[in-house]
Amino acid sequence: MLSQFLPKIKLQELQRLKEQHEIEALYETLVLPLHEELYKRQDFSFIETLSPGQELLIRYDYVRMQVLQGGFIQLIQNGYINLLLAMPEMLIQVGAPEMAKLLDDVLKVYTLNVDDLSKETTVEEFAKLYQEFIEFEELDERFTKLNPATEMAIVDYALKFPDEFIEL
Repeated sequence: MLSQFLPKIKLQELQRLKEQHEIEALYETLVLPLHEELYKRQDFSFIETLSPGQELLIRYDYVRMQVLQGGFIQLIQNGYINLLLAMPEMLIQVGAPEMAKLLDDVLKVYTLNVDDLSKETTVEEFAKLYQEFIEFEELDERFTKLNPATEMAIVDYALKFPDEFIEL
């Protein structure tokens, strides 16, 4: 599906950032307009109007922000677990099979403990989840290690298929 929202970003700028090994800046240049448009619309159905690459990018960015800040437990408690459902297949398509496997592992742990992980919690109960579900500690560490390579795979995909991400 073609995107109904293509930001005006110069392909040369994206290529320059890649050549200068500014991967984080390149990643942010691609994802920021998506966040701005989503914020402006205040409607998550916006994600359904995006190309597959853009959809992966914004889904991954939400997951990245949550996990790097407070781990997968925070992601689950903040109600973002559904973002993971389609991501393993998407990540394989862009060349990030290790992250796809990790997210699949997270979904397995979540499924086995869905009742305990999805209930509303107080601050104290939330903090105890980290002690109760120590398996997430290893998953959080794996995410942190795989994140740079995953970001690189996403930006490489974006440069290979720029018409999915920007107005040419």
